[in-house]
Amino acid sequence: MRKAIFPGSFDPLTNGHLDILERSAPLFDEIVVAVLNNPDKKPMFTVEERCSMIGEVLEGVKRDGCRLTVESFSGLTAEFARRSGASAIVRGIRAVSDYEYELRMALMNRRLEPEIETVFLMADEEYSYVSSTLLKQVFMLGGRIDGLIPELVEQKMREKLS
Repeated sequence: MRKAIFPGSFDPLTNGHLDILERSAPLFDEIVVAVLNNPDKKPMFTVEERCSMIGEVLEGVKRDGCRLTVESFSGLTAEFARRSGASAIVRGIRAVSDYEYELRMALMNRRLEPEIETVFLMADEEYSYVSSTLLKQVFMLGGRIDGLIPELVEQKMREKLS
């Protein structure tokens, strides 16, 4: 069984995240969307809220026979991957600046867990500039983010704001 984790804060989940998931699904039998619990960040949504939203959104994601699940974790990504029985970590790359950061992380993860590979997928050009942080900033300032995040997530953001 080929199992991978797709780690991130997913605060909020974007269509760019979904694009990476759909494109990586044919490569694996199971992908765990691994929602990082990082108390140092100031998230818009709790870990539980993010996991719930992602679970709902995943029902509509193209899977190509891949099982998609959601779990939260704290601590080291490589350790979570090992505990999960994953052989790979899926990461999306939007730009050269992402690559430099992701390369360092992949090399450290390989040092920590040598049997777990990191698989990089280039972001679709439609989402190459989209980040959760940027979307939150635009949203909080009243800008339009439709088409960049799932409708359910935008609805939950509006509820949070009011």
